[in-house]
Amino acid sequence: MEALALIISIIALIIAILAYHKVGGVANLKKQTEVLTSVGNTVAKATDSLRDKTADILDRMEAAVRGTEEKKETPKAEKKKESEKSEEKPKARKEKKA
Repeated sequence: MEALALIISIIALIIAILAYHKVGGVANLKKQTEVLTSVGNTVAKATDSLRDKTADILDRMEAAVRGTEEKKETPKAEKKKESEKSEEKPKARKEKKA
C-alpha cells in the first residue's frame, strides 16, 4: 500500500513538472518580470512628468498669489510704520515721566 502511494506521488510529480514546462516554466516568469519592469518604468516616468507639471502649476499659482499680496502689503507696511511711530511717542513720554 505504501509502495503504491509512493508510485502515485512520483507519477504526479512527473506530470506536474511536464505541465510546468509546457506552460512556459522559468522562461515565462522571466518574460513576465521584464514586462512588469517595463510597466513600472513607464509608470515612474509618468509620475515624474505629472510631478513636474504639478510643481509648475503650483509655482504659477504662488507667483499669482504673492503678486497680489505685494500690492496689498505695501499700504499695510506704510500703515505699520505710521502706527509704530505713533506707538513710540507715547512710550517715550511715559519714560520721561518716570
